Amino acid sequence: MKFKHGEATSARAHNNPVKKEDKLHWWQLSLLGVAFTIGTGYFLGSGIAIKIGGPGVLIAFVLAGFGTYIVFDVLARMTSEDPLEGSFRSYAKKAFGRWAGFTSGWVYWASELLIMGSQMTALSLFSRFWFPNVPMWLFASGYAILGLIIILLGTKGFERFENVFAIIKVSAIVMFLIIATAALMGWIGTGRYTPSVPGTAGEYFPHGFIGLWSALLFAFYAFGGIEIMGIMAMRLQDPKQAPKAGKMMLMLLTTIYIASIILAITLVPWNTLNAKKSPFLTALDQYNLPLVPHIFNAVLIIAGFSTMVASLFAVTTMLVTLAQDKDAPVFFAKKVLKGCPLPAIGLTTAGLIASIISALLMPGKIYEYVTTAAGLMLLYNWFFILVTSGKLLKLSKWAQAKRFTGMLILLTAVSGSLFHETSRPGFYVSFAFVALIGTVTLLMMRHWKKTGGHRTHIASAGGETAHKIIGMDYKLGEEKTKRLNAKVRSKSD
Repeated sequence: MKFKHGEATSARAHNNPVKKEDKLHWWQLSLLGVAFTIGTGYFLGSGIAIKIGGPGVLIAFVLAGFGTYIVFDVLARMTSEDPLEGSFRSYAKKAFGRWAGFTSGWVYWASELLIMGSQMTALSLFSRFWFPNVPMWLFASGYAILGLIIILLGTKGFERFENVFAIIKVSAIVMFLIIATAALMGWIGTGRYTPSVPGTAGEYFPHGFIGLWSALLFAFYAFGGIEIMGIMAMRLQDPKQAPKAGKMMLMLLTTIYIASIILAITLVPWNTLNAKKSPFLTALDQYNLPLVPHIFNAVLIIAGFSTMVASLFAVTTMLVTLAQDKDAPVFFAKKVLKGCPLPAIGLTTAGLIASIISALLMPGKIYEYVTTAAGLMLLYNWFFILVTSGKLLKLSKWAQAKRFTGMLILLTAVSGSLFHETSRPGFYVSFAFVALIGTVTLLMMRHWKKTGGHRTHIASAGGETAHKIIGMDYKLGEEKTKRLNAKVRSKSD
């Protein structure tokens, strides 16, 4: 496997050139974005959102889609203006200093590892639909091994698999839209329920504003994965097309999300949906379609496995870049066997095993709180991306207004978790994780100050050298350097 990293997280893309034929077109990044994003957060999480917010949850999905677009838009702009390995953590480091890059990277690494444990559990449950007597740990181990094999195939192999997964997932949603429309028109017979549309505000918002507020967090889970798209944007033929790739991908996802949810809650009463079963499968279960449960179960497995592999790729990549920047033991940056970062993959595997064991042995509610916390930690990283963009980008008044709107939407989603028993404990657990990583960061800052490690170097593409000393920028461009040298010479004369 060959990860496309530079010699340091802060090194620009051209310092480790990617062959032209290996670079991505913008539409390929959009397709990968679909693969990274559509997973159990949509196929299952949407059911939880509907259960909490009722039919009015459609507003939450629109807000989540818009908030996600704002986050990726600024991340893509930072990538196009200054492509850095490590994506959002490198920009955090560039904007505020080493502590920010360290914290951002480890918060992301920890949250993704925790989420992978829940993905493994979900995949095992789906598989037992066909093989109810097989132990869950055996399925979890099998999926983990398959995921690691794909990662070992390298970036190109990973992309090929994810492209196939993306096509399968989009095809499944389109298939649902077609079958659901046919059911709505009465072309496939009648079901247990008569299709109906809520007619009053009380029916749209059965739990009021608080229900909609609490559901926003779970709507955001359906869009998780755009940060991986930011990491992959480094491989675009033209990094300036990253915003276009994200815009097209999110427009497609938001449209099909909204359309599929409308059909689902029209075909069956929203309060009959089960948080442990896909609302789309529930909507079609009432019709005489014997193959549909098997097809959708296969799609759920593919969706969960796809996002699990993407997370596996992202945490391994993040660990390598952390090690290259000496924010993790440098041993994990070591590459053997034709550029394969085996030490990093080894630690990711160990973390994955621990996460799987925790998922299978912890009481269900406790592990649910931990994985909810991990999802919240992702949103904290998204929020910090918006904060970072305000420091690094020259934004117009309209762009600043969008940035603050995105921050407000994210804060609304996070605070909404306090108003529902499903997510409230996860909110407190997430703060415990962040506090732990923050404490480690403070200890490391003392160590860096003693050893001079608070100074970081950012390699330049255009002859510009930048040194960052505890968040302060000292930039000397070529022209400025020439003028300074001229002044020195004139004084010496």
